[in-house]
Amino acid sequence: MEEQNPGIKALESFRVEQAPPTVYYVPNFISKSEEDYLLQQVYSAPKPKWTQLSGRRLQNWGGLPHPRGMLAESLPGWLKKYAEKISSYGVFDGTIANHVLVNEYNPREGIMPHEDGPLYFPTVTTISLGSHTLLDFYHPVRRGDQEEEASIPQTEENRYFLSLLVEPRSLLILRDEMYITYLHGIKPVYEDIVNENIANIKATNASIGDVLQRSRRVSLTIRHVPKVLKTTLILGRRK
Repeated sequence: MEEQNPGIKALESFRVEQAPPTVYYVPNFISKSEEDYLLQQVYSAPKPKWTQLSGRRLQNWGGLPHPRGMLAESLPGWLKKYAEKISSYGVFDGTIANHVLVNEYNPREGIMPHEDGPLYFPTVTTISLGSHTLLDFYHPVRRGDQEEEASIPQTEENRYFLSLLVEPRSLLILRDEMYITYLHGIKPVYEDIVNENIANIKATNASIGDVLQRSRRVSLTIRHVPKVLKTTLILGRRK
């Protein structure tokens, strides 16, 4: 339980009280020199590590999550350091993060509302580099009777719930209801207007009415994949 976990207790001062359980937002989790170093490592990675998607490109480190289990690969030292540091807070219930997704978002790039799914331990942690973004949260589509669905359009706008302003060098942790119940996404825009729907506004450097111009953002999404397969089970061959 969280109250028995000293690591989680250390995060309590960073809890976002204006959001459902549970959001921790830690500004300046890393220094500017650490940010520069991490960006250098990201862009020093071999070109084949990049996968181009419609709204962004990404690098996958630690293995490819799969319903049958992940064939784990060791994280490089520059990612392992932060996986271990974040895990030391107990956010993965005593286990150590073993998977990192590096996402690159240019201005006007984003990601549709989605959930991370059952392959991961139900906690997601993200270090942001380079630029801010707004992470938007949505209620899932409700499955009611036909009359109810006709009277309440299940549009993205109607299902919008709240936003979190994620600044460079910050750490964001989502657990519990905020991870399991709600969808999250990033709108593909050039700029964000700070408004009263941003739940963590008091913990940021922004004020209501500010217009924030996006630049290139790199996110390190650090998670734990519980189901890991042994190499011999995957390859099915003897040496």
